[in-house]
Amino acid sequence: MDAFNLIRQAEEALRGVFAHFEEKSYCNQEKILKAFQRHRVRDTYFNSSSGYGYGDTGRDELESIYAEVMGSEDAMVRSQIVSGTHAISACLLAILRAGDEMISVMGSPYDTLCRVIGKINTERGTLIGRGISYKEVALTEAGQPDLPAIRASIGDKTRLVLIQRSRGYSLRPALKIEDIDILVQVIRAANPNTIIFVDNCYGEFTDFREPPQVSVDLMAGSLIKNPGGGLAPSGGYIAGKRELVQEVAYQITAPGLGKELGASLVNNRLLYQGLFMAPHTVLQAMKGAALIAYIFEQYGYEVYPRWGGGRGDIVQAIKMNSAEEVIRFCQIVQSSSPVDSDVRLEYGQVPGYSDRIVMAAGTFIQGSSIELSCDAPLREPYAVYLQGGLTYEHCRYVVKNLIEGILDS
Repeated sequence: MDAFNLIRQAEEALRGVFAHFEEKSYCNQEKILKAFQRHRVRDTYFNSSSGYGYGDTGRDELESIYAEVMGSEDAMVRSQIVSGTHAISACLLAILRAGDEMISVMGSPYDTLCRVIGKINTERGTLIGRGISYKEVALTEAGQPDLPAIRASIGDKTRLVLIQRSRGYSLRPALKIEDIDILVQVIRAANPNTIIFVDNCYGEFTDFREPPQVSVDLMAGSLIKNPGGGLAPSGGYIAGKRELVQEVAYQITAPGLGKELGASLVNNRLLYQGLFMAPHTVLQAMKGAALIAYIFEQYGYEVYPRWGGGRGDIVQAIKMNSAEEVIRFCQIVQSSSPVDSDVRLEYGQVPGYSDRIVMAAGTFIQGSSIELSCDAPLREPYAVYLQGGLTYEHCRYVVKNLIEGILDS
């Protein structure tokens, strides 16, 4: 059977899954559209600003819209936030002090965040280097949060609990909103004063609600992932309780200055329009992820999540057979990209990662993982992590090439 006929059969089987994704997309699109209307968005909000950025109405209104859409009291949305790790790091450094305890309840966090914490090095700039106590609660054998162990680990000194929503470089399930809701209830019962912080990268608009709507205190993410809609050229966001967002703003700018400063150096239209497009773009990515999961599962590969399972983020993990097969997979993704399609990939050292990494990212915005991209660490189990897709048609094209280049060979 040729690749396109196989894809058509898969799409028929996925019809109900796609319809569920589309319902979520519509719900989120309506929510964003109504927020734009309530805030009476004008084209004058799209202008950039300079210097200190005092009185930047476009910036301030965008942050108010983010807060409304995310269900939080306040938000900070800035192009000066260079990555999701930067946004998360700013939150942790702003809130935690020497003697405080932080607990990661989803096992070990993503590689770049381990360096921020000081798991790999305990230099002065890291959390551990600053005198902050850190511990982890391991996942169950099924890769699920260990609720009894989480409850037992939280004490009076636990200042902050970290919940990483996406899988990172692991095969555990990404968290859906109902999973986060259960975790919040367990943490609150153990210590109602603990700050609950969610790394929301890759999870935005994959569900009907966002973490603050299930009483999460603070969350952060990247604009070159889901909420930027493929248009935001850089940046990150923080959303949550007003006093916590203010503390983070003091960390990013300076105490007493906070959100009042920070010029919009890029055209704000890209951030507004990116947010408006985000539900549709996330829909394209989720449909693409489900398609590739279905196809590879039919060929006997282990896929995480399975095509018919629930999805808490846009990432699709596929367990490969060797490091060489990982490279082959990523190379097909790179060769199927609109940018740098002729680049030959290899494992290399990337800042923030302990293992060598291969990254397929033929993207219009450097490193944008809401665009169709794929990466993998050089370690067992040999798995690739595919994410993004501005259009389902591009995802479909890549799947065709993967069938012909890996599965049928």
